[in-house]
Amino acid sequence: MPQSRRLRIAIGMLLVILGILGFLPVLGFWMVPLGVLILSYEFATVRRFRRRSVVWWERRRKRPPSQ
Repeated sequence: MPQSRRLRIAIGMLLVILGILGFLPVLGFWMVPLGVLILSYEFATVRRFRRRSVVWWERRRKRPPSQ
């Protein structure tokens, strides 16, 4: 992680924007979660979104399989 706040924000935004173009070669949808993770260090709103996503994923994983 870069020490500069501006650089972290720029990298996070760039990853999210380029991740949306994940259907193109070299770019991928993997860039969106990484960008959100980097941005969550700077913005409380993004941090709450990330935390809700983690809680939702854990609840979904622990649920017994439906038949």
